Amino acid sequence: MRPTPLSAGDLLQVAPSVEPDCTNREVLELFGRHKALPCLPVIERGIPIGMINRNLFVSQMAKPFHREVFGRKSCIAFMDKNPLVVDADTSLTDLSYLAVESGEKALNDGFIVTRDTQYCGIGSATDLMRAITDQTTSKNRQMMESIHYASVIQTSFLRQSAREMRAALDDHVMIWEPRDVVGGDYYYFRRQENGFFAAVIDCTGHGVPGAFMTLIMASALDQVLTSSRLDDPAALLSRVNRQVKQSLGQYAPADRSVIRGAGSDDGMDAAFMHVDLAARRLTFAGANTPLFLHHPGDEAILTLAGNRMGVAYVDTPEDYRWDNHSVALAPGSSVWASSDGIIDQIGSERGIAFGKRRMKEVLLDHIDAPLEEQGRQLMHSLSRWQAAGNQRRRDDVSFMGFRLPRATPPEH
Repeated sequence: MRPTPLSAGDLLQVAPSVEPDCTNREVLELFGRHKALPCLPVIERGIPIGMINRNLFVSQMAKPFHREVFGRKSCIAFMDKNPLVVDADTSLTDLSYLAVESGEKALNDGFIVTRDTQYCGIGSATDLMRAITDQTTSKNRQMMESIHYASVIQTSFLRQSAREMRAALDDHVMIWEPRDVVGGDYYYFRRQENGFFAAVIDCTGHGVPGAFMTLIMASALDQVLTSSRLDDPAALLSRVNRQVKQSLGQYAPADRSVIRGAGSDDGMDAAFMHVDLAARRLTFAGANTPLFLHHPGDEAILTLAGNRMGVAYVDTPEDYRWDNHSVALAPGSSVWASSDGIIDQIGSERGIAFGKRRMKEVLLDHIDAPLEEQGRQLMHSLSRWQAAGNQRRRDDVSFMGFRLPRATPPEH
């Protein structure tokens, strides 16, 4: 007898809700009593009409005079009026596609579950991801279908950043190649009026476990960027570090004799950067991840080293402060960031790592080529390196690069 397929109702969590006439002060008290509640549904006569995100709500109410101004007002002032609402009988397959269509909203807020339009409870994107990947324990065909569903979810969160990058930069490259169908690498790009913020992130692991970590990290990053300045990458790394450590409970035990591996010790390495295009200035902070920089006319590519401290691991202090590095960029300067999937790849007859030096040599050999061509040449060299040593891909690969516009020649 075939098992009954899982549905949205199987992910349902009973959660408190509020009505539209509930005040913001009452919502704040409710979040205070329910520390683990990520969102609060707003229900009118049994029908969901919105969702209040904890982090966004608390950050708004923490602003000067907001409690005095908004405390007595209706909670709908900070309510998302278009949350993802699904019937309890919606299949996981359909739910995954609906979550993809909702984008970051479903990742941060989850979804509301109803039956015959009446509110039943809420579900989370992480539970959806876990349920999809849990299906891999059945037959091989079902396993691959589940992983492909996870791939659809993962790539959907990368698509917006790719669009933003294309709109902001004429000459750029973004390569994302998971070792398996899904992976533990993640990239992010957000435009601003006079510049942009970009990140290359390498989460613990690869495959399904790595992909699960990218969802956690993507959610934390999105929450942090919503209420933070983008021109201070070091502070952003610190806030992501605190948020993920608190979410996963990743703290070093007081008794160091406690056997490691009994709990979670996951995190990420990352390069966070902000570029002010008007001032032509790069601000960079790295967690075990360097940045590579070339100015027009230079004979070498510079390496900007980050801090030798990963984000959110058990041994990373909650109050750790990364360092910002500020560099002036000349017209035509090129900047690259890479996960360690390229640098650490073993290959050649000697069975050694590809390394930073070899990566920079390939880029220098094609320094005048468009960035996309540089990326193709780099991946070609990496593939030849693997083949020469009869080596398989060891890790996920992410490679981001961009070039500032060259100086406009004077008119005659």
